[in-house]
Amino acid sequence: MHQYTADLARQATTLGHQVHVVTTSMAPRDRYAPGVHLHTPVAHTTTGFAPEGARPAGVMRVWRQIMALQPDVVHFTGVHLWNPLLLALLRREGVATVHTLHDLDPHPDAQHGRLIRLWNHLVMIGAGRLLVHAERYRQQLTRQRPSAHVHTWPLTHTFLGAAAEDELLTAPPARMWESWVLFFGRVERYKGIDVLLAAAQGQNGDPPGVVIAGRSRSALLTSPGVIHLNRHIGDRLGWELFCRCRAVVLPYTGATQSALPAAAYAFGKPVIVSDSGALTENVTPGQTGWVTPAGDATALAATLAEVRRCTPARLAALGDAGRTWREMARIEERRRLGAMYIAVVGERTVTQGEARSGGNPALQPNHTPDCASATLASTFTYSPSCPDAISEGA
Repeated sequence: MHQYTADLARQATTLGHQVHVVTTSMAPRDRYAPGVHLHTPVAHTTTGFAPEGARPAGVMRVWRQIMALQPDVVHFTGVHLWNPLLLALLRREGVATVHTLHDLDPHPDAQHGRLIRLWNHLVMIGAGRLLVHAERYRQQLTRQRPSAHVHTWPLTHTFLGAAAEDELLTAPPARMWESWVLFFGRVERYKGIDVLLAAAQGQNGDPPGVVIAGRSRSALLTSPGVIHLNRHIGDRLGWELFCRCRAVVLPYTGATQSALPAAAYAFGKPVIVSDSGALTENVTPGQTGWVTPAGDATALAATLAEVRRCTPARLAALGDAGRTWREMARIEERRRLGAMYIAVVGERTVTQGEARSGGNPALQPNHTPDCASATLASTFTYSPSCPDAISEGA
């Protein structure tokens, strides 16, 4: 989740905001750009619904840190037990809030599935605005909240730290088109790893056909055409794998969304995704990659064979189109991010004015906020300052 939060914070700094992230002292600081201020009132090693998240002392340290920053907006970017409580406290103090919801439909392997749904419901009630990263989930939420209160744009971040991200942006690496496709990330059942292994068994040609790069709880029953790098993949190794692979594959069977298509596009590589969740929203078949039916090993095997037959020129054309998709999505993300914060701060200001004036429009203050501030995620806080360019752009 730090990767997501770090990227949002980075995007906000490019808009001229002053950004603060309230997080754990165990946070990977190399993910965050130099202009982002980190505050670490707790030393948690877990997120989500871990028992340590329920300790009152930790919640209060985070609360005091947030209030000391005097943010205009608090944006929660991840899952934590205490988020609904903090949302209620912030609402009482008149601070505008945004909350990202990542998994409206918890994947089949998720622990605490019922608790997640209850937690989601409490967040929907408590947050001033909601952010999701797929149009299908925005439509789902607008059945319960006004459409103006639900925001969306695709996930566009990579897996890289701040320095490597800068390098990728300023000096894109040369692309190679080796014989294998890349599965990248932690190995989980809902990611369709069994489907991928079954599809790989039917491949003909020089091995390897598939490289699986990510930790698994147990050894995989791989075939001669599959290599499994069962370890943490750092930035440099990840960089090399993305540069060398033929395409990036996401054979998920129970996904919601993923930033991996955008990461592949950042390296100029096409993607293969299943039609699980909202993955297809980030891929145009025949232009930036391929879409296969979720759980269909035969269809995936046929797609892998097609990818293997593609010429480097064809793969490069697909990768170029993907890179253009991501560049445009990044521009639109910055625009929507800034507009969302301006809107939620303005909404909170009007509400406070109505309360002070007894609801009499003639007595309400004539004030439009110049900027937004936010808190990002399970334990993250973010506060931007307000340059004129932001208020004009909004």
